[in-house]
Amino acid sequence: MNRRHSAAAAITLVCALAVLAAPVQAFAAPAPPAPEQPPKSGDAENSGTSGTSGKKSLEEVRAKIDDLYRKAGAATDAYNLAEERSKKQSGEIVKLAQAIVEGQAKIADLKSRAGAQAREQYRNAGLPPGAQLMLSGDPQLFLDGISRAHQGQQAAKGVLGELNRTQEDLETYTQDASTNWTKLEASRVKQAKAKKKINEQIAAAKKLESRLEKKERVRLLQLEQQAEYKSQTAWLSSGALKEINRGASASGKKAVAFATSQIGKPYKWGAVGPASYDCSGLTSQAWAAAGHPIPRTSQEQWRQLPHIAVKDMRPGDLVIYFGDATHVGMYIGDGAIVHAPRPGRNVTITGAGSMEILGVVRPDK
Repeated sequence: MNRRHSAAAAITLVCALAVLAAPVQAFAAPAPPAPEQPPKSGDAENSGTSGTSGKKSLEEVRAKIDDLYRKAGAATDAYNLAEERSKKQSGEIVKLAQAIVEGQAKIADLKSRAGAQAREQYRNAGLPPGAQLMLSGDPQLFLDGISRAHQGQQAAKGVLGELNRTQEDLETYTQDASTNWTKLEASRVKQAKAKKKINEQIAAAKKLESRLEKKERVRLLQLEQQAEYKSQTAWLSSGALKEINRGASASGKKAVAFATSQIGKPYKWGAVGPASYDCSGLTSQAWAAAGHPIPRTSQEQWRQLPHIAVKDMRPGDLVIYFGDATHVGMYIGDGAIVHAPRPGRNVTITGAGSMEILGVVRPDK
C-alpha cells in the first residue's frame, strides 16, 4: 500500500511539473570626451555627477555602473547554470514517471496472471498438481501431466519472482523521482535568488544612468570606449598579437559566421536568441550552429572546455574574462572578439584585450 502511495505521489509531482514544465573592423581610439562644464545649481544632485562637495565624477559613476553590471553578469551565470540543471532534473523526472507507469502496468498484469493460477488451483479443490495426477488412476495421464505440472510450477515461480523484482524496481524509481524532485526544487530556489540579484544590480545601474543628462550619457559611452581602447592598446603593446596568426578550423569559421551575423542584436540576460543574447548565450548558440554543442554558461565553458595559450588562439576560440569567468567573447581574428557586452548594449565587435583576460578555451580541440 505504501509503495502504491509513493508511486502515486511521484506521478503527481511529475504531472505538476509537466504543467509548469565576417570582416573585422579596425579599432581606433575614441574621441576624448568634451571637458565637463561646471554643473548648474541642482544639476549635481539630479545627475549624480561631480560638481560640488561629495558628488561623484562621471568617471566614478562609470566605474560604479560597470561594477554593477559585472555583478549582474556573475548572477546571470549562476541563474543560467541553475536553469540548465533544472531542465536536466525535469527530464530525468519525466523518464522516471514513465518507468513508474510502465512498472505499475506490469505489476497489474503479473498479479492478474498469479490470480488466474490461484483460481485454477481452487477449481481443482485446492490440490497440488502432483496430488491430482496421483489420484487420476491413469498411468499415461500421470506421465504426460508430470511435465506440464513442472512447467506450471516454474511459470508460477517465474511470475512471483518477476512480480517481486518489478515491485523493487518500482520502489527504486519512486525514490529516485523523489530525490530528483528535491534537487529540482533546490535549483529553483537558486534560480529565484540569482534572478532577484540580477534585477537588483541592473535596476541600480539603470537608476544611476537615468540620473545623467543626455550629454553626460554620451560622455559616459565615450569613457567606456576609452577604457576599452586603453586596455586593448596595453594588450597589443605587450606583443600578444605577434604570435596570434592561426587560421580558423572549418567549424570555427561556421561559429564565427553565426556570431558575427548577430551583431546589432540587444543583450538580454538569460537569452539564447534568436532576437537577443547574453554573453554565453551567444557563444553557446554559435558553436551549436557549427555542430559542436558546448556548455551554456561562461563559467562551465571555462571549466569543461580545453584550455589553450593566448598566443595559440585562432578564430572561433572563446576568450574568458575576469577572475570569476563571468564574461566570454568569441575571437574572430586580428585581435578582436564579438560579444554581447551587457544590458543596454548590443552584440558588437571590440578588442580581445579590452577586458581582463582569464584565459582561452577551444570548443573543437
